[in-house]
Amino acid sequence: MQWKKVVAGLGASAAMMSGMVFGSGSVNAAPGCPSLYVVAIPGTWETGHDKSPGPGMLAGVTRGLPSSAEVDYVTYAATAFPWEGEVYGNSKKEAVDNARGLIADMAQRCGATKIALVGYSQGADAAGDLAAEIGTGLSVVAPDRIAGVGLISDPRRSPTDIQVGAPAPGAGAGGPRIGGFGWVSDRTRTICALDDLYCATATDDFVTRFAGFLAQTSEANPANMWRYQIEAGNIIGDLMAFGGVPALQAQLTDSANEQRAKDLERFYKSQAHTLYGSYPVGGGQTAISWMHNWIADMA
Repeated sequence: MQWKKVVAGLGASAAMMSGMVFGSGSVNAAPGCPSLYVVAIPGTWETGHDKSPGPGMLAGVTRGLPSSAEVDYVTYAATAFPWEGEVYGNSKKEAVDNARGLIADMAQRCGATKIALVGYSQGADAAGDLAAEIGTGLSVVAPDRIAGVGLISDPRRSPTDIQVGAPAPGAGAGGPRIGGFGWVSDRTRTICALDDLYCATATDDFVTRFAGFLAQTSEANPANMWRYQIEAGNIIGDLMAFGGVPALQAQLTDSANEQRAKDLERFYKSQAHTLYGSYPVGGGQTAISWMHNWIADMA
């Protein structure tokens, strides 16, 4: 009799965990639920605790979607430097946590609603991390609830991600996500302007890659230590293939630093990171209009 109780208890626990982990609980859609729920995460400085949630770069993506779609913008610190109150890693973690919360609430309220994630810059970093989490089957919704993930200027872009427009060189400054997007890979699209250093860092630009790694690890979450080790190992492995420590030292000389400062000044003046509203991706569409049309077709 006691064994039967234990088995029954294990069965109940397994059912509960299935609903929590894989998002497979039997939740019926409530009347008035949208066909598509879009969670949009703005970029650095486009939102913040002292600001109302705003569309920023993503305005053209989310405005004018079919009436059957509902959009929520994520508010988070959206900072990059310690003197702003939050380091980059903590700021991004807050964006991921808040977006996850919005998705969980909608999933509980509307069991049949599909979900789309879209982000720009730091928001793309956060949206991509959450998409990767969902893609493992270990988040608040099952992967099959995700209709699409749109990432614009993703600092963690991988050369293997499905890219819209001309293929950008290198990868994101923060390094590719370990494991990619899992079961949502086929529904994830990334757009990176060719000259946008945030999402198109050259493989042999080790100074930028190490800086990006430090920004990503500024959250310093012990649970992610295994990932930090793999990412650091990938950079060091590439460094060794390009000549080892002397190659890094050559990028840290006075003349190299002066050239990097000039390159960064040229990059900021080019506004390559902020011109996605006019950046062409083919077919007469810009990055923003393409992303809008792609998401609109999901509703």
